[in-house]
Amino acid sequence: MPNPTAAMLVIGDEILSGRTRDANMHHLAGQLTETGIDLKEVRIVSDDHDGIVAALNALRAAWDTVFTSGGIGPTHDDITADAVAAAFGVKVDVRDDARALLAAHYAKTGAELNAARLRMARIPDGATLIDNPVSVAPGFTLGNVHVMAGVPSVFQAMVASVLPTLTGGAPLLSTSTRIDRGEGDIAGPLGDLAKAFADLSIGSYPFQKDGKFGANIVIRGQDKARVEAATAQLADLFS
Repeated sequence: MPNPTAAMLVIGDEILSGRTRDANMHHLAGQLTETGIDLKEVRIVSDDHDGIVAALNALRAAWDTVFTSGGIGPTHDDITADAVAAAFGVKVDVRDDARALLAAHYAKTGAELNAARLRMARIPDGATLIDNPVSVAPGFTLGNVHVMAGVPSVFQAMVASVLPTLTGGAPLLSTSTRIDRGEGDIAGPLGDLAKAFADLSIGSYPFQKDGKFGANIVIRGQDKARVEAATAQLADLFS
């Protein structure tokens, strides 16, 4: 039986402009691999309402689970909650349970729960809150979509909250073997190996070092014995 699938939607002009390097995809991919959920697609969209709605609807229809990051803060360009609500055809407004979390947090810190901060309590109808132990402002889950903050420490904490609620499959195992030959020299035998182990994913990632060409061959699969057998045959081919 194939593993459950997932996609990620990264939201934010700062990612597309190059001002901010996205670290959340790397973290999510590793966590999903360990859980046995296959990350199949990642999209990056700007802070554009219609663009977020279109991308989200495409991803949630194509894959079992969707994770979003970014756009749920207190400023005017944090429009993810509105876009998610629009994608599902539901209303969005300040919700009492989210407001209570923020009110308690800011009462402790002595900061005012002003209109801007209250934006972080706007939750689409029918959503459940995602715990945020780092900075309190919650994410939320609606249908098969998990909406999370873009700040890496908060995103990681929210992923940790959500993953135990998902059904995973067999974790993906992998090996990496360095071959000090150019891809043109190894392509034929490597193609034959890929056919012999069609149940595995075999990828070639070339490099050049000190004027010499080589490739790291990564073999991935759920069956440990098959991965080990393919790796052993690979070593024999180019020993």
